[in-house]
Amino acid sequence: MTGEAKQPANTTVKKETLYLVASVCLIIGFLGGIVFSVFKSPTAMTRSASAPQEGEQVRLTPEQTTAMLNLEREVAANPNNGEAWTQLGHLYFDSDQPQKAINAYTHSLAINPNNADVLTDLGVMYRNNDEPQKAIASFDKAIALNPKHEAARFNKGVVLLYDLKDKAGAIKSWEELVAINPQAAGPNGQSVKEILAEVKGRNKK
Repeated sequence: MTGEAKQPANTTVKKETLYLVASVCLIIGFLGGIVFSVFKSPTAMTRSASAPQEGEQVRLTPEQTTAMLNLEREVAANPNNGEAWTQLGHLYFDSDQPQKAINAYTHSLAINPNNADVLTDLGVMYRNNDEPQKAIASFDKAIALNPKHEAARFNKGVVLLYDLKDKAGAIKSWEELVAINPQAAGPNGQSVKEILAEVKGRNKK
């Protein structure tokens, strides 16, 4: 993905296709000892994507602060730089600023609409902004672009189960994920098959 202007230096590391080794971004609920977490889209192993817990103060590193200021200047000067909007969105994501992240990702997608990773991150930010229906719509767009996008399918199941109380929909989303990758696992290492068994078992009670 390439913007029209030169990317400023010292921004966040470009994300890579490493979904199952991605850091956990956002703890959003519990069910019988299973920790359900929303995954960030594929990310570099070298950078932490952990979002702060509720009530925890967000503190940016000096490098992050500098990168954010540089990127804000870049998109103001060159609003068609899609990559700069994406990287700015990642910094807002990491610093728990969902509304700003939504704005940045929306600008990125207006320039490069077919990026399933950005759509997945946008969905997570919609969820963190108390907009679960928009989160599902964003995950669905990511899945339509890339039917094998595991993060989007896992996240969709989490939002359906925890935010929308739609267990049947969550089960369907995770069954589709297991059909794509039988070894798929949640962020705590528990297999999606085991999560499904737990959820289905509770449905029978």
